[in-house]
Amino acid sequence: MLDYQPNIVLSTQEYNVVGKRPIRPDGADKVTGKAMYGADINLPGMLHGRVLRSPHAHARIKSLNTSRAAAYPGVKAVITGADLVQPSGRASELVEGAMTNMRFLSNNVMATDKVLYKGHAVAAVAATSPHVAEEALSLIDVEYEVLPPVMDAKDAMNKDAPLIHERLAAMSTASIRAGGVLDDDDPSQGTNVANHFEFTLGDLEEGFKQADVIVERDASTVAVHQGYIEPHTGTAMWHADGNLTIWSSSQGHFMVRENTARLVGVPISKVKAIPMEIGGGFGAKLAIYCEPLAALLAKKADAPVKVTMNRTEVFEASGPTSGTNVRVKLGATKDGKLTAAEAHLIFEAGAFPGSPVPGGAQCIMGAYDIPNAYIEGYDIVVNRPKTSAYRAPGSPAAAFAMEGAIDELAEKLGIDPIEFRLLNSAKEGTRRATGPLMPKVGFIETLEAAKAHPHYSAQLEGPYRGRGVASGFWGNNTGPSSAVATITPDGVVNLAEGSPDIGGTRASVAQQLAEVLGIPFEDVRPQVVDTDSIGFTSNTGGSGVTFKTGWACYTAAQDIKQQMLERAAKIWDVSLDDVEYVDGVLQHKSDPELRLTFKQMAARQNPTGGPIVGRAGVNPGGAGPALAFHIVDVEVDPDTGKVTILRYTALQDAGKAIHPSYVEGQIQGAVAQGIGWALNEEYFVNDQGHMMNSSFLDYRMPVSLDLPMIDTVIVEVANPNHPYGVRGVGEVGIVPPMAAISNAIYQAIGVRMTSLPMNPGKVLEALWQSNGNTS
Repeated sequence: MLDYQPNIVLSTQEYNVVGKRPIRPDGADKVTGKAMYGADINLPGMLHGRVLRSPHAHARIKSLNTSRAAAYPGVKAVITGADLVQPSGRASELVEGAMTNMRFLSNNVMATDKVLYKGHAVAAVAATSPHVAEEALSLIDVEYEVLPPVMDAKDAMNKDAPLIHERLAAMSTASIRAGGVLDDDDPSQGTNVANHFEFTLGDLEEGFKQADVIVERDASTVAVHQGYIEPHTGTAMWHADGNLTIWSSSQGHFMVRENTARLVGVPISKVKAIPMEIGGGFGAKLAIYCEPLAALLAKKADAPVKVTMNRTEVFEASGPTSGTNVRVKLGATKDGKLTAAEAHLIFEAGAFPGSPVPGGAQCIMGAYDIPNAYIEGYDIVVNRPKTSAYRAPGSPAAAFAMEGAIDELAEKLGIDPIEFRLLNSAKEGTRRATGPLMPKVGFIETLEAAKAHPHYSAQLEGPYRGRGVASGFWGNNTGPSSAVATITPDGVVNLAEGSPDIGGTRASVAQQLAEVLGIPFEDVRPQVVDTDSIGFTSNTGGSGVTFKTGWACYTAAQDIKQQMLERAAKIWDVSLDDVEYVDGVLQHKSDPELRLTFKQMAARQNPTGGPIVGRAGVNPGGAGPALAFHIVDVEVDPDTGKVTILRYTALQDAGKAIHPSYVEGQIQGAVAQGIGWALNEEYFVNDQGHMMNSSFLDYRMPVSLDLPMIDTVIVEVANPNHPYGVRGVGEVGIVPPMAAISNAIYQAIGVRMTSLPMNPGKVLEALWQSNGNTS
């Protein structure tokens, strides 16, 4: 029996609905199998699409003949990359508000002249059954000129490395207006360096001169998969009026609408994207793969088409996170004050530009107050699938290097690792190395909670056991969001919003609306609606939904309140100033006889002026960063190298936990993924670019038996830029685990592990080397 509380909420303010733990509105349908996911759509006359994929990591397509497949009985349509719109990649075709080169996007969906990774789509078939479609793929004739692949970022940076894109220009030297593509008349050679940037703060050389102790560390990680269970899928149907409807599971159906419209060559207004339930995403479903192919096949076949990846396709043809190389150098005085920090980050982007190296650069020093700093980042294309976001993209690999060096520096100075972090913690007003001033944050409060937690002071006895700690930083995100709330005559609020729910956000945004209106949570029915039924809403990512869509629901609720106040004043024939709304009741400020409950006003809305509709379109700033601090105990088996997690405590500043159970679940899920990333998971790729473990049987993710119960502490330091103090919580929890486990392994065996995964083979090798045995 535990002698401590495993899940703690350090609440600073109580509300009626916010901060409570109601039953999630979508839970019953999901656990009883009634919820509809992307592949559950079945339409009359629907065809089945299958995709032909490259067997080579790098090759030129010399010829492509689909005539035999098109003639096969049961085949209704065949497409190739030539059927997609092929933008030039120039400025006029960059997605508004983002540096997304539409030609790269198109070529990732389906190759044209070159294939750039094994599994790259080459052609697709729609047929009357999946089996017929599979058979037809074997009838497509493709002649390849196989080219040497480049699999590693450092190799790709060499001057004599094969070029992935002959006309790619690094963003540090090419005009941004050109979208990273050299002009046709530019004689410059292409490059595999898609982006190179630098941040400088203070005087780095002087900062290291002031240091009494300097630590340098190189760390590397390999690509890992997000581990979502539901494969990518998309179903498309064209209507007689030329409009297109798409059903898919994604983290942003407005993104699906816009990118699909561009790639199939129709106006955005012609496309309706319907969001289905999502069986896991973690950032990876911010990209499109199947939807444009389904749309083009459906148009050619004049019938609905569904395209769904199998598990091998998910691993080989959709985005993992980046493999990385990160080098850090830290300097501090003998009394523990950081004087300087230097970081060099090299991230693999996959076959097309756009790794999360900017996120890594923003986060690597974000938790600290460092007066002199330099950060350099490289985004490198290689012959691997285009990377996708994965929970706090870029930050976990950066923290693996930074937090290991912080631990080593604290040890050399003889300072407790939490005390060292408290001495150097960023706080409100701290200038970050990347430029912004730190807003109000709860870094110090989180560290103090960790220091006071019984885990940190608990005895850890026995050989080959160690305790490690690490911090993690994530900036959080926001964006445009919309909400519309209508009221039924019996006083139930139907809440329509546009953020796909991947973490309980239906509940968290509905709680905010219910809190404003003073009504029970159970009287709100939240639903995620299609792109024709709600205003634009940005993607579900960056831990932003409870913040931005919560703001939209809060604003829509205020709209309802104001309309109800005006109706009550009209009914009672009094001044609006004499009416107040308190805990779901409209009342006269001085006449207690004049009183209407929310439900009573709902019943009278039509005769007093018509339906009451609350609406909001917002783009709120000030999402506010988040900090996590983790404590982990491990045991290393010296005979096998296996690392067992004995105990894990994760502390995190949530601003205000709208639904504490969901916050705890987000933290625990992120830690579980981080443990897998630390100890087991990797894309095992041979020198020809073939992934050798493209199944969940061979790609080793942790299961419940691999993990202890993960204890949580929710620290609440309110974000002043949100009415309830919300900070995003979904991502920062994955940032510390790799570094914390590495630091714990060091305490257990005396060897610092600097490359992931820290699997049994690597741990044994480290043990042998430390013992002078290299056999």
